[in-house]
Parts: sequence; structure tokens; C-alpha cells
Amino acid sequence: MTETLKLAGRDLFWPPADELTEAAERIRARLGDWPPTHVDWRICLTAPDVANGGDLIVVADLQQHGEQIARWMTQGAGVIEAVAGRAVLHLGGVRYQLEGHLAEDWIPALAAFLDCGFDPHDALVLALAWRDGDEAKSGDAWPCDLSRFPRVAGLPDAPAQPFAACPDALGLYPVLPTAEWVERVVGFGVKTVQLRRKTAEPDELKKEIARSVAAGREHDAQVFINDHWQAAIDAGAYGVHLGQEDVHTADLHALAAAGVRLGLSTHGYYEMLTALHFRPSYIALGAVFPTTTKAMPTAPQGLARLARYVKLLDGVVPLVAIGGISGDVLPQVLSTGVKSAAVVRAVTEAADAAAAVASLQQAFA
Repeated sequence: MTETLKLAGRDLFWPPADELTEAAERIRARLGDWPPTHVDWRICLTAPDVANGGDLIVVADLQQHGEQIARWMTQGAGVIEAVAGRAVLHLGGVRYQLEGHLAEDWIPALAAFLDCGFDPHDALVLALAWRDGDEAKSGDAWPCDLSRFPRVAGLPDAPAQPFAACPDALGLYPVLPTAEWVERVVGFGVKTVQLRRKTAEPDELKKEIARSVAAGREHDAQVFINDHWQAAIDAGAYGVHLGQEDVHTADLHALAAAGVRLGLSTHGYYEMLTALHFRPSYIALGAVFPTTTKAMPTAPQGLARLARYVKLLDGVVPLVAIGGISGDVLPQVLSTGVKSAAVVRAVTEAADAAAAVASLQQAFA
């Protein structure tokens, strides 16, 4: 008999549906221990009289609901438009479009993944990767077969050829603020670094990028440039690292044609699928832990999620863990199976940068 986990104390569905609740509890029981969700989501199969910020209202056709949609969203609710082979989530002014398989149990699966603490767009990805009866199979029931996962729709065309490859195991990956830091760290023997220059005049920025690229060539190191893709092309950089928002503005076709490697940031399942569409050289997974080096759009992922991401994507694309990683936690990060970890303060704020790099490198040995 399949184990169940009672999800007591709140309404999972509106109107209440015992059969759906029982299915959600069976699925949730097979998904393991996760921190409590920070939002008590309620999946509404019929529109409630008054929607709230914890409601996800499922409809078959947005056009049939007209002005109701705008009112629900004003009230803070999300709307999921679901028809055969397609589910579109409208939440917080963002449209998340997915194409894939809608199992008979996709709605209780969605409730179960929401209870695991995943945001609605990531929980919806997992619900579309779920198959009826997965909760009854032996072993790990968590979706980890990439061929079952949905596709993100509505994205710009990817370049005709995948981005140039980089090593599967990038190892220690310091993210550094200046060309001087790049020169120092590649001089310590580090083979992969990133120049993340936040502020600089255009002429100064070009000089910084040129210096960094030259240092990489001198020490046979792979230098990625954060954000400034055109200057990176002009300087002949090994690679460029971009955020999710940049794939809509950067000329990815020019980057690919120039042979520049591409790394893309991701913060969960939906963004991983988005990144995979563009066939990058590597995908960064984060933020693993809280970080003060930049404002993050999502809560820290934690090691349990990182391990799940690695299980899904290992062997598909090189992976880099990033966000709040210090020497103290690096062994735990690597225990998830990820073969590369980006660090910032662990190097730039170390009392002895050379000693810090040597100690961090030992974790990869």
C-alpha cells in the first residue's frame, strides 16, 4: 500500500475535493523531507468569490473569463490556463509558458510540489514531468528523467549550433571584480575565472576585459566576462556569463558565431529549461546559500535542491554551483555531485588569497 502524508491545517483545493487531496498526499509522501512552504497555496478549480495571493485558479480558456482575470490578478492570485499539452501560468505580471504532458494527476502533483516549497512556476514544471502512478513505483519517485520534462514556449530562437563546449568539470571558479584580481588568481594556477566588473567607464571596461583575456592566455586559463558580451567578443574572450534576462537582449547568434562559450544563470527548474533551450556551454545553479554580493530574485536553493538539479542535468551540460559558497561548505556542495563551484568572497576577502585558493583547490582533488 502506498504511503500517505497528511497535509493538515489548510485547504489544498477549492472547492474541497477529497479525491484530489488523497492523491496529493500520496504523491507528497514520496517526495522526501523539505522545509515548510512559505505560502499556503490553494489550487482553485472553480473561481472563489474573493481570490487572494495564495490562490492558483485553473481555467481551460482565459478568453472565457474576460475581466475576471484582471480582477483575480489584482487580488494577487495566479491563473493557470491548462489544455491538452500546454499549461500557462500568469502570476505577478509574468507569463510562464510550458508545453508537455498533462497527466491525469497533474493537479494533485502540483499541490504536492508546492507543499515542498517550490514556487508555482517550478512546481508546475515538476507537475508536467510527473506521470500517473509514479508515487507507486519503487525507489526514487522524484522526476529526474529529462525526456519527461516540459518545454518552455515563446522563447527567442536559439543559435543554429550549440555554444562551444567547455570542460565538464570546471573546478574552482572564482568570480573577480577587476583585471588585477584576474591576473593574481590565474597566477595562482586557477584555470577558470570570471571578471564581474560592476561599474566602469566604457574605455576603462575595455581595458579591464583586454587585460583579463590576456592574463587567461598567458596562464592557459579560461576567462569568462560577466554581462559585457560585445566587449568580450571584441577582446576574443573565452566565454561570457549572462543572466536569464540577458538572453532577450544579448545577440546570442553573434556570440555563438564568434565561438564564445556561454554560461547562463538559473534559479530553479523553469529557468534551467529556459537555459537548456539555448544550448549553453554551462549552466550555473544558485544561489545555493544566502549571498551579499548581489541582490537575488529568489530565496537560497539549499543543498537538497542542488542535489536534485545535479541528478537531472549531470551529463547533459556542465554545471556550476554558485552563491554564498565558502571553504567551510564547499565539501558539502561537492558532495551533491556538482563538479564546479563559483566563489567570490572566499577569495577576494581572504586574508591570504593565495593560501585561500590553495585550500579551495584541495577540495576538488
